[in-house]
Amino acid sequence: MKKDIHPKLVPCKIICEGQVVLETYSTRPEIHVDVWSGNHPFYTGQQRFIDTEGRVEKFQKRFGDSYRKQR
Repeated sequence: MKKDIHPKLVPCKIICEGQVVLETYSTRPEIHVDVWSGNHPFYTGQQRFIDTEGRVEKFQKRFGDSYRKQR
């Protein structure tokens, strides 16, 4: 087997909303997440809007009708 082909594991902090929520090992020293079990609506029982604007509306806002004219 070849030696030293695997990436090195380092202590990693999982960060959500500026707070460390978990410490584990990874190839990266920090991982930023938007949602975890501590603030997910399923686990907390509270309703929370993560994406208030849909993808289609965001696309239409950005490009309007210009994408249809190019065809």
